[in-house]
This record gives sequence, C-alpha cells and structure tokens, in this order.
Amino acid sequence: MAPPVFDGENYQACAVKMAAYMEGCDLWETVENDYEVAPLPENPTMNQIKYHKERTTRKAKAKSCLFATVSPTIFTRIMRYGSAKAIWDFLKSEYEGDERVRGMKVLNLLREFERQQMDDAETVKEYAKRLIEIVDKIRVLGTDIKDDRIVQKILISLPEKFEATIASLENTKDLSEIKLAELLSALQAQEQRRMIRRGEPKEGALQAKLQLNAVGKGKKWSQRKGDGEGFKSVARSKGSSTQDQSKKGKQTTCKHCGKTNHPHYRCWRRPDVKCRKCHKMGHIDRFCKEKSTQQQNEAQVAQEDEHLFVASCYASSTAGSG
Repeated sequence: MAPPVFDGENYQACAVKMAAYMEGCDLWETVENDYEVAPLPENPTMNQIKYHKERTTRKAKAKSCLFATVSPTIFTRIMRYGSAKAIWDFLKSEYEGDERVRGMKVLNLLREFERQQMDDAETVKEYAKRLIEIVDKIRVLGTDIKDDRIVQKILISLPEKFEATIASLENTKDLSEIKLAELLSALQAQEQRRMIRRGEPKEGALQAKLQLNAVGKGKKWSQRKGDGEGFKSVARSKGSSTQDQSKKGKQTTCKHCGKTNHPHYRCWRRPDVKCRKCHKMGHIDRFCKEKSTQQQNEAQVAQEDEHLFVASCYASSTAGSG
C-alpha cells in the first residue's frame, strides 16, 4: 500500500492517514515513544544482537517512512532531524497550530456550514456531500458534530419543492430521531419520482418500448389496409422500398423524350413513328399539332353554322309576321 503524501494542506486528515499507515507497518511505537537503543554489551549473545538490530532498524524505517510521506518542499525542512519523533513533532507544531488557531478554523467552518443552502438545480446527493465534507473537516480539528445537527440543517435549507416530503415525515416520524441516511433516502426518492414525471430520464427500456409500439401500430394498419400483396409488416415495407429504389436506380432515361417511365423503343416521339392524321414522322396522332388545329377549325365552323341557322330562323319568322 502506497503511503499518503503530505503537501502542507489539510494537516489533520493527513496526520490521521500517516499514523494509520505507520501503525500498519509496525513503526508507530518509534514515533510515539522514541525509545533509545542501548549499546551491545561485551560478548553479546545471538538474541541480544538480533534484538539490537531489530530496534535500530525499526527506528530507521520509521524515519524513512516519514521522509516518503511528505512533499519535496517539506522534506528539505525536516531532513536535518535525526529521529522520527523529532520529525513528527516539527510537522505537528508547524502545520497543526495551537488551540487558538484550531478554534478559529473551527469557527470559520461552522459559519460556512450554517450559510449553506440547497440550490434548485442541485441534487440532494450533491448538497449532502457538500455538507458532509465541511463536517468532516470540523471533526478532524477536534470538534464533534452529530448527525442530528446535519439532519436539522438539511431540513431547514431545502427548497420549497420538498415541502411535501418534510410534511409526510413530520406526520409519521419524530424528526429528532430520524437518521441521516433515512432522510436522504426519502428525499432522493421524491426527487427521482419528480424526474420520472417530467420524462427527464431517457432509458434504453423506455426507448425500446416506444419502438415496439410503433412497429405494432404499423402492423395493424397494414392488416387493415393491405390487400395481401404489400404492407404486411414494417420490415417488409422497408424491404420493398429498398427494392423499388434499386429498380429505379437500374432504369435509364429515354433518349427521345428524357423520361424514365418507358423504354426508348416504346416512346411516341421516336423518329420512326408515323402519325395517322397528318401522315408525318416523329409523333403519333395523340400529339399531332395539325389534329388540334383541325379540331379548332371544325369547332369554329360549327359555331358559324349555328349563328347562320339562328339568323335564318329569325328572318323567316319576321317575314311570316309581315
């Protein structure tokens, strides 16, 4: 396990980490007691030599461990000390401060804790994490803050949208005995329900359900409107559209008229076709210009005949009356 590194910030937390690390390595005794290693007597036994070496090595290991747990800038300040006890005392006096300094730090953190308010765009988890981080810093400095105070702070600093949950908790439970984890669970549950009502979470299961509903509607419509040859399923319609696109891609334009709905050898504007009205080449009688001109002339002649007939009838009726 790698040792923690102290860079001059947040000494209280780093001191706890360093002490736990040295206890795990069985080196904390040399820092706490700073024992002296007695010299070996004349003609020592093997047990005396082994015990002397073990005590000396442990002090050296504790010193090297403290050297490894500080940044290079702090190392230059503690390298002159000869024992782990002296290094630990220097770090404590330099970075922890006295009781007055710690009291001022605690007071500033308490003010910051009391000023905290939950934003409307903030989640319950984020707000609780922000409060607990401040409380942990206060506890490291030696001032204990119980969870009951955190619960009270959360209840009085929540936005108006959580009033229903707070009222429900007041009616069912004693707020002075409610646990912090229980309160956070209730608030997060209400927050999640509100998000679901708004439709904010877009999960894969919801999207898959919408896709299945769309496919089912397509199948029902095809069964009502289809004739057995097409529109039998959405997948089949996709396949048919793909085939139609491939067929359209294979069709070529007619070299006579430029259209794609017929081959060139069936075009009515090809040069080898002969009109049955004017007996000219290059078009059929349907598109013959002389045919349209003849029809207009015939219509005009018919109209003139009608006018002459009406005029003759009027003249005869006038003569008979005279």
